[in-house]
Amino acid sequence: MNDSSQAQRFDHENFLKHASTRSGVYQMLDAVGETLYVGKALNLKKRLTSYFRSSGLDNKTMALVNKIHHIETTITNNETEALLLEQNLIKENRPPYNIVLRDDKSYPYIFLSSKDAFPRLALHRGAKKLKGDYYGPFPSASSIRESLAVLQKVFQVRQCEDSFFRNRTRPCLQYQIKRCSGPCVNLVTPEDYAQDVRNSVLFIAGHNDQITLDLGKRMEQVAADLRFEEAAKIRDQIRDLRLIQEHQYVFGEKGDVDVLAISASAGIVCVHLVFIRNGRNLGSRNYYPKLVLESAIADCLHAFIAFFYMGDQDNFSKPKEIICSVEPAEKKQLETALAVQNQHKILIRHKVRGHRQKWLELAQTNALHGLQDKLNSSQNMHTRLIALQLALSMPQLPTRLECFDISHTSGEATVASCVVFDQNGPLKADYRRFNIEGITAADDYAAMSQALKRRFTRLQKGEGKIPDLLIIDGGKGQLTQAETVLSELQIQGVLIIGVAKGISRKAGQETLILGNSHRELTLPAESPALHVLQHIRDEAHRFAITAHRQRRGKTRNQSLLDTIPGVGPKKRKELLQFFGGQHEIRRAQVADLQRVPGISKQLATTIYDFLQNT
Repeated sequence: MNDSSQAQRFDHENFLKHASTRSGVYQMLDAVGETLYVGKALNLKKRLTSYFRSSGLDNKTMALVNKIHHIETTITNNETEALLLEQNLIKENRPPYNIVLRDDKSYPYIFLSSKDAFPRLALHRGAKKLKGDYYGPFPSASSIRESLAVLQKVFQVRQCEDSFFRNRTRPCLQYQIKRCSGPCVNLVTPEDYAQDVRNSVLFIAGHNDQITLDLGKRMEQVAADLRFEEAAKIRDQIRDLRLIQEHQYVFGEKGDVDVLAISASAGIVCVHLVFIRNGRNLGSRNYYPKLVLESAIADCLHAFIAFFYMGDQDNFSKPKEIICSVEPAEKKQLETALAVQNQHKILIRHKVRGHRQKWLELAQTNALHGLQDKLNSSQNMHTRLIALQLALSMPQLPTRLECFDISHTSGEATVASCVVFDQNGPLKADYRRFNIEGITAADDYAAMSQALKRRFTRLQKGEGKIPDLLIIDGGKGQLTQAETVLSELQIQGVLIIGVAKGISRKAGQETLILGNSHRELTLPAESPALHVLQHIRDEAHRFAITAHRQRRGKTRNQSLLDTIPGVGPKKRKELLQFFGGQHEIRRAQVADLQRVPGISKQLATTIYDFLQNT
């Protein structure tokens, strides 16, 4: 059954007449009863009506609406209940049009075989079948190994396998290097070993200060009993713990905080999550939510927080504060729902200072790096280039793409950028920028023409490689300039397309204009072909803006006198000393300028004419 027949079978007008105006959750289902999308609303009727308006819908929403066979609603007492129910339904049904948090790895735990006489500590991942206690989960296995190494050094709790432990007749190397207290051959009493285990658990929970206090009291007691060797051992433990605290406390602050930074481009979203527990950075992780309907960053972050922190209790222990790079949509409602779900208040903040700002800056940097790594991965690029080849009906896979963009501020310091992508992503060694001169201010068409002539004239001389695809950031006017330049230079075999922003100027609604025919093509917002074009267009825009700002800054820092023909450093100095500043030099007449030592009548006339015409 096709999409249009499904849409015809769903009588939305009749459905909306009887829709409730109360808060609740709605599920959109297809012809076979599969859930397409789950949403919540303060007013179900108003929200559902917005899906069926005659105009203003983006391509993604229209694709969803065309597949709807029927809609089911569930009324709730308030929006908080609606949010909780929404997240449960998303997790149960995993609808294709909702954000889905994909994660193919299970979280690792620290396992303590607490049922044994001499418990062992170990890293554990997977089903919890072994008898004992599990602490965590932790964000990564490396963060657990780091913690286990600390515990092994300070408290010397065994980490060997049970089969190895049971068959020892003499202590192993770990005992010799003081990484184990030797319980396998009874070199430590069960009571002392149990105390070390208790301290290890306190350390895992982040209660380092409590351990230090307990060890201090114990050291004093042992020293009072004249057991100086044992007191020295406890003293070393306290020293090691304090050193660890110095290294592990982030910027000297405590607290249970998660730091979330989000970065998005070309259809890919990266959320970088940093886990801070009791002031210790336990590690971080990148997530790449599948973004379908939620196009705004604030909406995407809302969906991620709801999915991650309102999920199964097997998730990472919930913090008391979440710091975000942007404010998520419906923040107050989200905080209320999180408090209900987790039985304690969780604050969401996006404006922070001090050490929290440093945490956030670090997360933002990692989010941007994670996004760039994903965008530039060879596998991802290859998939997108294949989709681009099919979308543009190219006979071969494009292996070299060039994109041009223009940047200026009201015509000042105009710069054109040329960025190059190959099958591995950005080819930065081939990037070029062109300082545009001799055109009417803010004439983008002339600027584009000049940049293209300079680039492809070099190509005629055998400098550089010919691109498979030439991408112009702009509409038909800029595209026509590119066609004219290549025609004049008799360069053939290059497919040209213009990438014009849609009416809303939002990412995902661009219009592609094909060269020669000027036929317009619109790709779905989730199309990998569109994503690679957005990626190279955004990179060209970034490179052009950077070059423009550098040029503009250099121009504005340059004295006007530096540009006068025939006036060198010595004469500039004489002019400034005589008149006292540029403003007085501008007001001076030819006769006044002649009075300056070394300035002839001809040079004075040149200076006067230049200043009056600038």
